[in-house]
Amino acid sequence: MKNRRNEILMILIFIIIQTIIYVCVGLNKSYLHIDEAYSYGLANYERVEIQDNEDFFNNWHKKEYYKDYLSVQEDEVGDYTPVYENQKNDVHPPLYYLILRIAMGFSKEHFSKWIGIVVNIIIYAFITIFMYLILKKLFKDEENSNPKAAILAFMSSIILASVSNAIYIRMYALSTLNILITTFLHIKLLESEKINPKLLVCIGVSALAGVLTHYYYLFFLVILYFIFVIKYIREKKLKELLYYTLTMIISGIMSLIIFPYSIQHMFFGYRGQGVINKAGNIHELIPSIFAQIYNLNYYVFNNLMAIFVVIAIGILIYNKIFKREGIKISKDKKEILKIIYMPTIFFFVIATIASPWNVLRYIVPVCGLIFILVVYYLYKLLQTVVNEKTSNILITILFCMILVSPFIFKLEPELLYSDRKEIVHRLEGELNLPAIYLYNSKNGGFLGDILPFSIIDDSYIAKDIDCTEENIQKILENKDISKGILIFINEEHSEDVIDEIKKFLNYTNSDHLQRLTSCDAYYIY
Repeated sequence: MKNRRNEILMILIFIIIQTIIYVCVGLNKSYLHIDEAYSYGLANYERVEIQDNEDFFNNWHKKEYYKDYLSVQEDEVGDYTPVYENQKNDVHPPLYYLILRIAMGFSKEHFSKWIGIVVNIIIYAFITIFMYLILKKLFKDEENSNPKAAILAFMSSIILASVSNAIYIRMYALSTLNILITTFLHIKLLESEKINPKLLVCIGVSALAGVLTHYYYLFFLVILYFIFVIKYIREKKLKELLYYTLTMIISGIMSLIIFPYSIQHMFFGYRGQGVINKAGNIHELIPSIFAQIYNLNYYVFNNLMAIFVVIAIGILIYNKIFKREGIKISKDKKEILKIIYMPTIFFFVIATIASPWNVLRYIVPVCGLIFILVVYYLYKLLQTVVNEKTSNILITILFCMILVSPFIFKLEPELLYSDRKEIVHRLEGELNLPAIYLYNSKNGGFLGDILPFSIIDDSYIAKDIDCTEENIQKILENKDISKGILIFINEEHSEDVIDEIKKFLNYTNSDHLQRLTSCDAYYIY
């Protein structure tokens, strides 16, 4: 009982520490990625795109107009229709958006990055717990097994990939949790001597939640399924195979009953077609794999992957030369490792092939598993050349290096946008002036820069207009521009356009404030 309390206390302390880290990083998150804006809008707004409003372009709007897309209004409380309808018309299943919508209800008529970040912080508390439960199975019967499992679980939650996942307001943290829960439940299934109906129900529910969160989850689940199919056939456990397969079939049917549009999304929607086309483009595979390996180095090993590789290769060469025994892992643990690394590798490769861009978020659901697998195997390799105490010391040194490397190499989580902190602060203060966005619809991408317009009191999105003196004067009619104006522009040669506007309005100065996601921001005065 005392050991149980100590175990819970240890995990609780680590969760508190990781939460403090996430909050500190979240404080520095200064902008929204376009998909984060979509997260809020899809969970809340009456349509997928705010730009589809008839009055959106070529009209002056107050900041509340844009906040309406990013927040739940008083008269919308209890209306969850957008959660389902928007996902039907978009490319993702609805579970994450339902959770986000519930959270948004606690902050009516107010947009805050913290709504999404807090949801992810709570999810990551469970991620750490399930990672710990998985690692307990790997370190079982070893000395100080629980502290080892807890420390490695904690480390997997504070690598840059996990911190990025925690502050990125999308469904990937929830997908990470789904994968870990599914993995843990399958480890329990592996250990079961006979059919356990409660466990099968839990596996079915976790599979249902996984596919209703993100379709890439199926890349992980399908390999787990085939591993167990082969296992049951080899062991001639046809009854277990039948019940396990029925569990998956029922889960799949339930997912289609709840969200039948999954078929359209996966096979006939633009994203599904894009996945199919890219998957058939073999010559892109190797560059994509290398790009994602670079992301693993940067975000999973905090720029220190070369050290892990060199140590592992060095030990393998040493053992080969001196004919030493290799890694000693029991048969039971090898089976556990198989149901971790095989789906993880498959997910990594297929997600890399299928994703439209070679960015972290598409592989982040398995980054924690990649980290613990590498560390676990390296730890076991070290024990082939040094004793356990020395192995613990060496791994601790590596962990310390991982912790300090972001400060040494000036690494930061993906999509933190710390470089935009100043401009957002100024737009909230002395630069809260009338703003015109000279918007070229061919270049698109408005939602990637919706945040400034939810801050600025008065703004005008001028779609595909000629930048003539007459047009600019007409737009600014009855507007007080005595302190200057802001110009956002998403066209090439923007400096030339700014010079023309200065002449029209008899201004002498202009400052290029910053390049934002899809446009440049200028202050003319």
